[in-house]
Amino acid sequence: MLPTVYVETTVFGYLTARSTSNVVAAARQQVTQTWWATRRDAFTLFISELVLEEAGEGNREAAERRLAIARVLPLVNVTERALGLAPELQALARLPKRAGADALHIALAAVHGIDYLLTWNLRHIANAELRPHIERACRIHGYRPPVLCTPDELMGEVKEREDRER
Repeated sequence: MLPTVYVETTVFGYLTARSTSNVVAAARQQVTQTWWATRRDAFTLFISELVLEEAGEGNREAAERRLAIARVLPLVNVTERALGLAPELQALARLPKRAGADALHIALAAVHGIDYLLTWNLRHIANAELRPHIERACRIHGYRPPVLCTPDELMGEVKEREDRER
């Protein structure tokens, strides 16, 4: 059985974005595209209706590119348990009120027992200062927290091989 990954909306944004001269965004695009091409088959990927809602927002052409990729992945259900855990995560992990959707992404991954939550949201999800609070909140409510990470952190052997070749 393959490890499971909940793919959060920002990953689809970087995966399908047009080229940019912003070096940070360009690097994230490259890492995301490399991960998608070389690593996604090592995992069972999931999304939620929330991902589809968020991916469908904004520029219509960009939204269509994001949704074309996201729609083929299996959905985890937005359950009452996840809806109940999200505000608890938000409070215990000290996430701001505007981060309700971010808390729900984490809650969905935790409630469904998903191993990793893949994201580029470094403000409220893959944040080293918030991570211990998020993990504690999940555990208090009886859930194993997902590993909150970016695509470059889940690169595995590909990244190790590239580092050795340098």
